[in-house]
Amino acid sequence: MPENPFMDKQKSLLASEENRGAEGKKKKTKKHKDQTWAKEGPQDPFEMLDSLPEEKQQEIQKAMHLFSFGQGPPKSLLEAYKHTYRFWDTQPVPKIDEEVTSYGPIKLEMPSVREESYSLPQEFIWDTLDLDNQEQLRELCDLLNENYTEEDDNTLRLHYSSQFLLWALCPPGGQSQWHCGVRVNSSQKLVGFINAIPATMKVFDTELKMVEVNFLCVHKKLRSKRVAPVLIKEITRRVHRQGIFQAVYSTSAVLPKPIATCRYWHRSLNPRKLIDLNFFSLTRNMTLQRALKLNRLPETTKTTSLRPMTVQDVLVVQALLREHLKAFHLSPVLTLEDVEHWLLPQDGVIDTYVVESMTGTVTDMVSFYTLPSTALNHPVHKGLKAACVLYCISKATPLLQLMEDTLIICKARGFDVFSAMDVMDNKAFLEPLKFRMGEVHKQYYLYNWRCPEISSDKVGVVLK
Repeated sequence: MPENPFMDKQKSLLASEENRGAEGKKKKTKKHKDQTWAKEGPQDPFEMLDSLPEEKQQEIQKAMHLFSFGQGPPKSLLEAYKHTYRFWDTQPVPKIDEEVTSYGPIKLEMPSVREESYSLPQEFIWDTLDLDNQEQLRELCDLLNENYTEEDDNTLRLHYSSQFLLWALCPPGGQSQWHCGVRVNSSQKLVGFINAIPATMKVFDTELKMVEVNFLCVHKKLRSKRVAPVLIKEITRRVHRQGIFQAVYSTSAVLPKPIATCRYWHRSLNPRKLIDLNFFSLTRNMTLQRALKLNRLPETTKTTSLRPMTVQDVLVVQALLREHLKAFHLSPVLTLEDVEHWLLPQDGVIDTYVVESMTGTVTDMVSFYTLPSTALNHPVHKGLKAACVLYCISKATPLLQLMEDTLIICKARGFDVFSAMDVMDNKAFLEPLKFRMGEVHKQYYLYNWRCPEISSDKVGVVLK
């Protein structure tokens, strides 16, 4: 699921890995004679770096980031047109400059699927993670929390809980072999991961059985070894073995070729804290007191019949979603089991509220997931708590009222910021409710399926 929607200028391994390999061969960093941590040591390099204090590790990581600044993947179509996609040009996806007007698979017949896994460098091995195993789940949390994504200035880092990962990675029908990991052979340290979950998507008028690919993560110290393309090829092989040949995925980078481009917007719930953490900055003629006044919310909600969703609501919520999603060109087809998994409230993971009419009928709903971040080396704040909207269906309750009530609930529950993409009907409430436009764009992609570009307001899914 989640890319971090609050961390502007984030990196994407999907594109950068394929190019850093070539650059890495040209650029050799020399070890300074006084850098004792860089001298020859144990065969496993992670033991050396992990033995350093956390503060020193963060300094080194920040220096590595600054050294590689500007070498990342394209963030705009203009940059993408000048870019060479050595890996993606071998895949069944449209070329970056291709004008797509037709619909359907790019490869009608897929070649025979190899039985054996793709080769890794000698010091690494494949591992299929068992997320029912608490130790392996903790290892995955650590890998993602330390390496998945963070601010360019190394101030905020996503913090995934084990409960969140079980929600995001283990939906109904999930396959254990799609939890694909890479370990260091000598130490068994987890240093790479990619995941796929089953999904049925409606693309224009066609329903397709596919997978959603997410959580591509390679340890920061291995990002010149071209591990990411091998991870992508391996998860593709494993999915193909199950007879599935289409996929949906997203990233902030521009790859060949986006079917939709969406943008994140953010609504401040705790302005003082967000300014302290440099999440927001004060614009010209804006003082802290003005910012606090501008983002003030009512103390109580207006919709008296707004309540948390229960298991008894699953059937009617499914019906609401199916009717609502008909209007969009890219949207999921959700079973009762999907609705129960993705939308039933779980503390610290997912919240769904419904509006119940006087006759006991559910007429409206809104859902959001929780995505906290850790604040690094801040003298006061330890973290940032964010809510991200999934679905908002307004029928009997005015949309602005429903979303303002949601903001009030989130603020009362200690959230610092509320984020939304400009998908579905969300544009109608973004500016009226004082959301600020973020810098991050999210590109949507389909693997082995060609279709014309979709405007963001016709996108009916938030790829978690």
